[in-house]
Amino acid sequence: MNDSTIVDRRLNGKNRSLPNRERFIRRYKSQLKKAVADVAGDSSLSDVSSGGKVKVRIPIKEVSEPTFVFGQGGDVERVVPGNRDFVPGDHIPRPRGGQGQGGGNQAGQGGGDDAFTFVLSREEFLNLYFDDLELPELLKREISRTTTWKSRNAGFTRTGAPTSLSILRTMKASVMRRMAMQPLLDKQLEEEEEEDESDLSPEALEALEHKRKHKAYVPFLDEVDLRYRNRVTYPEPATNAVMFCLMDVSASMDEAKKDLAKRFYTLLYLFLTRKYEAVELVFIRHTDEAEEVAEEEFFYGKKSGGTEVMPALELMHKIMKDRFPAGAWNIYVAQASDGDATSRDAKHSANFLQSQIMPMVRYYAYVETMPTPMFGMARASDLWEQFEPLEEASQGHFAMRKLFNRRDIYPVFRGLFEKKSALMRS
Repeated sequence: MNDSTIVDRRLNGKNRSLPNRERFIRRYKSQLKKAVADVAGDSSLSDVSSGGKVKVRIPIKEVSEPTFVFGQGGDVERVVPGNRDFVPGDHIPRPRGGQGQGGGNQAGQGGGDDAFTFVLSREEFLNLYFDDLELPELLKREISRTTTWKSRNAGFTRTGAPTSLSILRTMKASVMRRMAMQPLLDKQLEEEEEEDESDLSPEALEALEHKRKHKAYVPFLDEVDLRYRNRVTYPEPATNAVMFCLMDVSASMDEAKKDLAKRFYTLLYLFLTRKYEAVELVFIRHTDEAEEVAEEEFFYGKKSGGTEVMPALELMHKIMKDRFPAGAWNIYVAQASDGDATSRDAKHSANFLQSQIMPMVRYYAYVETMPTPMFGMARASDLWEQFEPLEEASQGHFAMRKLFNRRDIYPVFRGLFEKKSALMRS
């Protein structure tokens, strides 16, 4: 497969190359989103979040454009070099594969498509990755305790920084001032020319002549013409939302399963912190015991043990009632587990979830990490079987997905958080 890499080495001064990148991203947005999804399935999003750059590949045929070329019409005379091996009329044998002379190795086997490589920055990558995603059914609740301040245009002012100077408004003010002052100045000059000079003294005549030589004029641009764009800040009510992240870290969750769960939560963390300004995050890890932990401990802790889901649900319910009342907060939950719980614990967890937690939350997403199924078959866990009736009865407020490998993370995440029409419920 042949790769074509185009490097834009033009200076970014005066935004000479930046518009080209933005134009390319707009025109080939669908192809770039597909390429970003492919890259995200094979790499770690933590590398992107730390400020790195990502290379994505697009088939050449998807970015090709029509071009104009000269035709073959008219009389054409060509002079080509001769050789010492053949004469006119000889038949040239076709060389067998791999036996031709020349630089390079023997030709490989199999087909391939030429690819165009494009380097995306962190901002561009995340914009394409999280495009058309949102927290479903987000409703306006009470005003957040932390005020969000934003700025907006508020007309024009006569003072300001040079960078905010509005040239168009300044020129309009200059034209209006000159149109208003010119008739008055012309009238004044006419009156001065009609004055009787016979009775004036030599000194007065000299002063009048000097005044006429240095007659007043209307300047093209004056300080009173300057207009600056004015921006004001205003408070905007923030929508309160909290996301509970529950992760199973029991012994049955091997490194492959934990890797899938951590990648899913890393993606969720980037999505929330990037798209929303006022979203609280609560991290809960559980084995047969549950505890609220910090972000670092949630992703890198080494604790292990047996599997019970009920303690995590009880701890989450207590935190909801104490710190995030349902009447003031939009509550979301994302749970990742391998479902390896006892049938008794799974049944109690499903009943507690349906009766105590679901009436308080806006959306509940359950992701089950599983090894790659053999022969296309995958056994449903006890927890999955107990949660299935909740998905059917929740009317879109509860969703379940399975993760088998890294390439499933993006489609699963997109299916859980794609934009949908909000189901308004009390």
